[in-house]
Amino acid sequence: MTAKPRFAVVLSGCGVYDGAEIHEAVLTLLAIDRLGGAYQCFAPDRAQMHVVNHLTGQEAAGESRNVLVEAARIARGAIKPLTAFSPADFDAMIFPGGFGAAKNLCTFATQGAECTVDPDTEAAVKAMAAAAKPMGALCIAPALMARIFGNGIDVTIGNDDGTAKAIEAMGAKHTQAAHGGVVVDKARKVVTSPCYMLDSSISQIADGAENTVKALLTLMGR
Repeated sequence: MTAKPRFAVVLSGCGVYDGAEIHEAVLTLLAIDRLGGAYQCFAPDRAQMHVVNHLTGQEAAGESRNVLVEAARIARGAIKPLTAFSPADFDAMIFPGGFGAAKNLCTFATQGAECTVDPDTEAAVKAMAAAAKPMGALCIAPALMARIFGNGIDVTIGNDDGTAKAIEAMGAKHTQAAHGGVVVDKARKVVTSPCYMLDSSISQIADGAENTVKALLTLMGR
């Protein structure tokens, strides 16, 4: 019997405004499971950029939370620090979106094209790339791939002109995509989908997550 394809799912906290987008994260896990895969969640063990009150949308002054601890809420505690990640243990890696991807995994939310990447996140992505294993990124997370790879990597964040220009300023190519659409950079084995970068229903997010996982399976030869 062929072993299940193994996915490392990298979360960036818990909650759209300061962490991982919960719908995108959960629907990614569901897609992996329904398509016959297995997953392990990871997150960097570090403080969030800040904490946002998700009821008001305002920063919660004076509060501090840990990315790994918050992401453990989504993973039901079954999560590991990114320092424990090894590409040898997985067939693919996938990044759900949410502002945490642009605040905690990199600084794109505040620095745009001049952003820097969390060291543990960058090390994990580069290790997967060195192993020639595929990666997926949803919503704003493709900005992370643009920053790390640059050099013409083809990604999508949907159709937002300002964000697309920042992506291109990092040396990437931006391709527009609609609900559920994916852009596949075959040379780098990177799959991206816009998800909540577009005004989306939860079923459209499910489509984007599922199509991303399907494309990753195709790149694995499954």
